[in-house]
Amino acid sequence: MNSEALRVMAVIRGRRLEYLTVVWNSLEGIIAVLAGVLAGSIALVGFGFDSVIEVASGLILLWRLHNDMDVSRREQFEVRALKLVGVGFFALTIFVAYDAIASLIRRETPEASYIGITLAALSLIVMPALARAKRRVASAISSRALQADARQTDICAYLSAILLGGLALNALFGWWWSDPAAALAMTPIIAKEGLEAWRGETCCDECH
Repeated sequence: MNSEALRVMAVIRGRRLEYLTVVWNSLEGIIAVLAGVLAGSIALVGFGFDSVIEVASGLILLWRLHNDMDVSRREQFEVRALKLVGVGFFALTIFVAYDAIASLIRRETPEASYIGITLAALSLIVMPALARAKRRVASAISSRALQADARQTDICAYLSAILLGGLALNALFGWWWSDPAAALAMTPIIAKEGLEAWRGETCCDECH
């Protein structure tokens, strides 16, 4: 099988992964926001907002992958998609920082929600596997934009872990501040990813 046929197969896999990203995160976002409102949990509502950003990133990558066969404009589409993913990282940085600082100031305790806990636990299983699959496709087609999208999927998993950890630490030790403090510590990492994506620097070694 020649290299062009292999690329077509990789692009098709990438599209399927992004369709899965959009569907999963749409459902995740709706459930998280509803569960957060019912439980009065700002952390869950914030988790739902992250899902919205992930949906936007997935749609951007679908647009990029559906235009992959236009060889003459492939790099143009790649750069544009990468910048748009960077904007998503910036939006996530601002929201996570605002949400964490507001929670610390108001001393908002993470509310127990069995739906939220189940959702975060499922996300911890699905998101890392999805990110790994995206990285493999990014390597196969040398796509910096897809690599950046995979990093955003990784961050979704990190936020799931923070949500679960915050609920657990608050329940066991009364450490209400652990959830927003951990989220706030992540904001420089998210901002760095956004800056690298905007500059077109986000790429793994395998992408070369």
